[in-house]
Amino acid sequence: METIQLAFEEFGNPDNRPLIILHGFFASSRNWRQIAQRLSARFHVYVPDIRNHGASEHHPLMDYPSMTADLLRFIEERGLETASFLGHSMGGKVAMWLALTNPDRVHKLIVADIAPVSYKHSFDNTVQALKALPLAEISNRKQAETLLAAHIPELGYRQFLLQNLILKDGNYCWRLDLDIFQRMAPNIAAFPNADHLAPFTGKALFIAGSDSDFVKPEDINLLFPEAAFSTIADAGHWLHVQQPDAFTVLVEDFLDLE
Repeated sequence: METIQLAFEEFGNPDNRPLIILHGFFASSRNWRQIAQRLSARFHVYVPDIRNHGASEHHPLMDYPSMTADLLRFIEERGLETASFLGHSMGGKVAMWLALTNPDRVHKLIVADIAPVSYKHSFDNTVQALKALPLAEISNRKQAETLLAAHIPELGYRQFLLQNLILKDGNYCWRLDLDIFQRMAPNIAAFPNADHLAPFTGKALFIAGSDSDFVKPEDINLLFPEAAFSTIADAGHWLHVQQPDAFTVLVEDFLDLE
């Protein structure tokens, strides 16, 4: 399988235990800087940009086996035999697929508000809204946010998506290839068939937001029978943004357990 070299950010002392943080769909390493910096006091934290995101290369294929292959290459390039992994949403599915297919590489697994299932969720509205923005007519980011509001009413989500809008040679453009995102979105909502794989029996923690319905314990038990399950109050799918203190404490406590 063709792999790409992932761009990444790095935090903390290389002598500390390695922790790799994997972001979600439409996100990048920059979305995790605050938490990565907090965790870097005790861990050597890597935050790669998954293919087609952030500063990493674009590739027409984006599914969990290909993203996991990139991650394996990343681990090998860093000289890491094992690491702990923290993944949110799409990144959580990458981390789960790695744990199921290469369990010897995973010291501990933390999955934030996602399960190893295929969802019916569609990204069509999001991608179409971004593609419809008249970039040639936009002179500032606030204008882009206003234009996007009709199709994406949630301010926080608009601002999150617009982090992918960059100014290049005096003109606004998307850092993402929206055509790839449109074609590959069904792969992101899905999860590969794992019937042929043994369950991951290593140490795992699934963290859900109390206001989110993405994770049900019964969706986890078959493939991750030893996993612990925690819920963060007053948080939805973006639990690490909405409750960063509670989220970070859960992560630290789990990683510190023997």
